[in-house]
Amino acid sequence: MLSQPAQQSSDSMLCRIRSEYGEMPGLKLTMAQAQRLWGLDRESCDGLMAGLVSSGFLARTRDGAFVRRDPSFVR
Repeated sequence: MLSQPAQQSSDSMLCRIRSEYGEMPGLKLTMAQAQRLWGLDRESCDGLMAGLVSSGFLARTRDGAFVRRDPSFVR
């Protein structure tokens, strides 16, 4: 379980990532690019991006990059 400051930091980073994808339609990032853009270590970036994929906000392309899931996509 994350400590309170770590949870707040994680929540604010999720907000930032969502905002970046919202402001830049077509944004497509590899894991390494995401790490550099947001100044994250691999483990933190893996967890955040995996959470955004599992929530349906992001999708992974065939080449492993992260893109915003088409909002009109219906499961």
